[in-house]
Amino acid sequence: MKKGKYLIIGILILVVVMAVGFFIFLGALSGMGNPTGGRGPDYPYFITTEPTSVKNIIVPKGTKLTYEEQFFKEGQQDRIMNEKELIYIELPEGQTIDWGGVPVYMFVKFFNPEMLGFSVYADFDKLSDDKKTKFSELWQSCQSDLGVLVENTNDWTFSTPNIVDITSCGVNYQRYFKEDRRQQQFLDSLYREFKEIKF
Repeated sequence: MKKGKYLIIGILILVVVMAVGFFIFLGALSGMGNPTGGRGPDYPYFITTEPTSVKNIIVPKGTKLTYEEQFFKEGQQDRIMNEKELIYIELPEGQTIDWGGVPVYMFVKFFNPEMLGFSVYADFDKLSDDKKTKFSELWQSCQSDLGVLVENTNDWTFSTPNIVDITSCGVNYQRYFKEDRRQQQFLDSLYREFKEIKF
Protein backbone atom coordinates (compact mmCIF):
# COMPACT_ATOMS: atom_id res chain seq x y z
CA MET A 1 0.00 0.00 0.00
CA LYS A 2 2.81 2.39 0.97
CA LYS A 3 4.64 1.64 -2.26
CA GLY A 4 1.54 2.59 -4.25
CA LYS A 5 1.24 5.92 -2.44
CA TYR A 6 4.90 6.72 -3.01
CA LEU A 7 4.57 5.80 -6.67
CA ILE A 8 1.57 8.13 -7.14
CA ILE A 9 3.32 10.99 -5.28
CA GLY A 10 6.46 10.44 -7.37
CA ILE A 11 4.48 10.55 -10.62
CA LEU A 12 2.68 13.75 -9.52
CA ILE A 13 5.99 15.43 -8.66
CA LEU A 14 7.43 14.39 -12.02
CA VAL A 15 4.41 15.81 -13.87
CA VAL A 16 4.68 19.13 -11.98
CA VAL A 17 8.43 19.40 -12.66
CA MET A 18 7.90 18.60 -16.36
CA ALA A 19 5.10 21.20 -16.63
CA VAL A 20 7.25 23.90 -15.01
CA GLY A 21 10.15 23.00 -17.28
CA PHE A 22 7.90 23.14 -20.33
CA PHE A 23 6.68 26.66 -19.49
CA ILE A 24 10.23 27.85 -18.82
CA PHE A 25 11.28 26.40 -22.20
CA LEU A 26 8.38 28.17 -23.94
CA GLY A 27 9.35 31.44 -22.26
CA ALA A 28 12.93 31.09 -23.48
CA LEU A 29 11.76 30.34 -27.02
CA SER A 30 9.50 33.39 -27.08
CA GLY A 31 12.45 35.63 -26.19
CA MET A 32 14.72 34.36 -28.99
CA GLY A 33 15.71 37.10 -31.42
CA ASN A 34 14.68 39.87 -29.03
CA PRO A 35 17.63 42.02 -27.86
CA THR A 36 16.14 42.29 -24.37
CA GLY A 37 15.67 38.52 -24.11
CA GLY A 38 11.89 38.68 -23.87
CA ARG A 39 8.80 39.89 -25.64
CA GLY A 40 5.69 41.68 -24.60
CA PRO A 41 2.42 39.80 -24.40
CA ASP A 42 0.34 39.46 -27.53
CA TYR A 43 -2.68 41.29 -26.16
CA PRO A 44 -6.04 40.30 -27.59
CA TYR A 45 -7.63 42.97 -29.77
CA PHE A 46 -10.64 43.55 -31.96
CA ILE A 47 -10.97 45.82 -35.01
CA THR A 48 -14.44 47.37 -35.21
CA THR A 49 -16.37 46.60 -38.39
CA GLU A 50 -18.84 49.46 -37.95
CA PRO A 51 -19.25 52.56 -35.76
CA THR A 52 -19.39 51.23 -32.21
CA SER A 53 -20.05 52.61 -28.73
CA VAL A 54 -17.13 51.85 -26.40
CA LYS A 55 -16.79 53.41 -22.93
CA ASN A 56 -19.68 55.67 -24.01
CA ILE A 57 -17.64 56.95 -26.97
CA ILE A 58 -18.78 56.36 -30.55
CA VAL A 59 -15.70 55.13 -32.42
CA PRO A 60 -15.49 54.70 -36.19
CA LYS A 61 -15.14 51.50 -38.20
CA GLY A 62 -11.56 50.25 -38.13
CA THR A 63 -10.88 51.27 -34.51
CA LYS A 64 -8.52 48.90 -32.68
CA LEU A 65 -9.74 47.87 -29.22
CA THR A 66 -7.00 46.22 -27.15
CA TYR A 67 -7.74 44.22 -24.01
CA GLU A 68 -5.86 42.98 -20.94
CA GLU A 69 -3.75 39.85 -21.30
CA GLN A 70 -5.88 36.72 -21.00
CA PHE A 71 -5.35 32.97 -21.09
CA PHE A 72 -6.03 31.38 -24.47
CA LYS A 73 -6.78 34.74 -26.13
CA GLU A 74 -4.03 36.38 -28.15
CA GLY A 75 -3.88 38.63 -31.18
CA GLN A 76 -6.87 39.56 -33.29
CA GLN A 77 -10.27 38.32 -32.10
CA ASP A 78 -13.33 37.75 -34.26
CA ARG A 79 -15.73 39.45 -31.85
CA ILE A 80 -15.74 42.36 -29.44
CA MET A 81 -14.70 41.47 -25.90
CA ASN A 82 -15.69 42.57 -22.39
CA GLU A 83 -15.43 46.36 -22.13
CA LYS A 84 -14.25 46.12 -18.50
CA GLU A 85 -11.00 44.57 -19.76
CA LEU A 86 -10.32 47.28 -22.37
CA ILE A 87 -6.95 49.01 -22.08
CA TYR A 88 -6.52 50.86 -25.41
CA ILE A 89 -8.74 52.55 -27.96
CA GLU A 90 -6.84 53.43 -31.15
CA LEU A 91 -8.71 55.13 -33.96
CA PRO A 92 -7.82 54.31 -37.58
CA GLU A 93 -4.76 56.18 -38.81
CA GLY A 94 -5.55 59.77 -39.71
CA GLN A 95 -8.94 59.78 -37.95
CA THR A 96 -9.87 61.63 -34.78
CA ILE A 97 -12.92 62.25 -32.63
CA ASP A 98 -13.80 65.38 -30.68
CA TRP A 99 -12.96 65.24 -26.99
CA GLY A 100 -13.56 68.54 -25.22
CA GLY A 101 -13.12 70.43 -28.46
CA VAL A 102 -9.79 68.69 -29.16
CA PRO A 103 -9.26 66.10 -31.94
CA VAL A 104 -8.02 62.90 -30.26
CA TYR A 105 -6.94 59.56 -31.70
CA MET A 106 -6.14 57.29 -28.74
CA PHE A 107 -7.20 56.48 -25.16
CA VAL A 108 -5.07 54.38 -22.80
CA LYS A 109 -6.24 53.05 -19.44
CA PHE A 110 -3.91 53.77 -16.50
CA PHE A 111 -1.86 50.66 -15.72
CA ASN A 112 -1.73 51.49 -12.01
CA PRO A 113 -4.91 49.83 -10.65
CA GLU A 114 -5.02 52.33 -7.77
CA MET A 115 -5.49 55.18 -10.25
CA LEU A 116 -8.93 55.18 -11.86
CA GLY A 117 -8.57 56.91 -15.17
CA PHE A 118 -6.95 57.05 -18.57
CA SER A 119 -4.66 59.07 -20.84
CA VAL A 120 -5.91 60.85 -23.95
CA TYR A 121 -3.74 61.54 -27.01
CA ALA A 122 -4.48 64.55 -29.22
CA ASP A 123 -3.63 65.44 -32.81
CA PHE A 124 -3.25 69.20 -32.59
CA ASP A 125 -2.44 69.41 -36.32
CA LYS A 126 -6.14 68.78 -36.89
CA LEU A 127 -7.26 71.55 -34.50
CA SER A 128 -8.26 74.65 -36.47
CA ASP A 129 -7.48 78.10 -35.06
CA ASP A 130 -11.15 79.00 -34.64
CA LYS A 131 -11.67 75.94 -32.39
CA LYS A 132 -8.79 76.67 -30.01
CA THR A 133 -9.57 77.34 -26.35
CA LYS A 134 -7.46 78.13 -23.31
CA PHE A 135 -7.84 74.47 -22.36
CA SER A 136 -6.54 73.20 -25.72
CA GLU A 137 -3.67 75.72 -25.69
CA LEU A 138 -2.53 74.62 -22.23
CA TRP A 139 -2.78 70.96 -23.23
CA GLN A 140 -0.89 71.56 -26.46
CA SER A 141 1.90 73.33 -24.58
CA CYS A 142 2.73 69.99 -22.88
CA GLN A 143 3.17 68.37 -26.31
CA SER A 144 1.96 65.05 -24.94
CA ASP A 145 -0.92 63.05 -23.54
CA LEU A 146 -3.37 64.22 -20.89
CA GLY A 147 -4.02 62.00 -17.85
CA VAL A 148 -7.44 62.22 -16.21
CA LEU A 149 -8.89 60.66 -13.05
CA VAL A 150 -12.52 59.57 -13.18
CA GLU A 151 -15.23 58.36 -10.83
CA ASN A 152 -16.82 55.99 -13.34
CA THR A 153 -14.23 53.95 -15.26
CA ASN A 154 -16.91 52.83 -17.75
CA ASP A 155 -17.11 56.38 -19.13
CA TRP A 156 -14.17 57.76 -21.14
CA THR A 157 -16.12 60.64 -22.64
CA PHE A 158 -15.41 64.29 -22.02
CA SER A 159 -17.73 64.40 -19.03
CA THR A 160 -16.87 67.16 -16.58
CA PRO A 161 -18.94 65.63 -13.75
CA ASN A 162 -17.15 62.29 -14.14
CA ILE A 163 -13.59 63.63 -14.46
CA VAL A 164 -12.39 64.53 -10.97
CA ASP A 165 -8.88 65.76 -11.77
CA ILE A 166 -6.17 66.12 -14.37
CA THR A 167 -3.30 64.09 -13.04
CA SER A 168 -0.70 64.70 -15.74
CA CYS A 169 0.13 66.50 -18.94
CA GLY A 170 3.07 64.74 -20.50
CA VAL A 171 6.12 64.00 -18.35
CA ASN A 172 6.70 67.62 -17.34
CA TYR A 173 3.52 68.07 -15.30
CA GLN A 174 2.58 65.35 -12.81
CA ARG A 175 0.36 65.39 -9.72
CA TYR A 176 2.80 62.89 -8.26
CA PHE A 177 5.32 65.69 -7.61
CA LYS A 178 3.23 67.47 -5.00
CA GLU A 179 6.14 69.53 -3.71
CA ASP A 180 6.72 71.07 -7.15
CA ARG A 181 4.51 74.15 -7.03
CA ARG A 182 4.98 75.00 -10.71
CA GLN A 183 3.68 71.60 -11.83
CA GLN A 184 0.72 71.73 -9.44
CA GLN A 185 -0.28 75.25 -10.50
CA PHE A 186 -0.15 74.31 -14.18
CA LEU A 187 -2.35 71.24 -13.63
CA ASP A 188 -4.75 73.31 -11.49
CA SER A 189 -5.04 75.87 -14.32
CA LEU A 190 -5.57 73.12 -16.87
CA TYR A 191 -8.29 71.55 -14.74
CA ARG A 192 -10.04 74.92 -14.24
CA GLU A 193 -10.05 75.53 -17.99
CA PHE A 194 -11.25 71.97 -18.56
CA LYS A 195 -14.24 72.67 -16.32
CA GLU A 196 -15.12 75.72 -18.42
CA ILE A 197 -15.57 73.69 -21.62
CA LYS A 198 -19.20 73.15 -22.52
CA PHE A 199 -19.85 69.68 -23.90
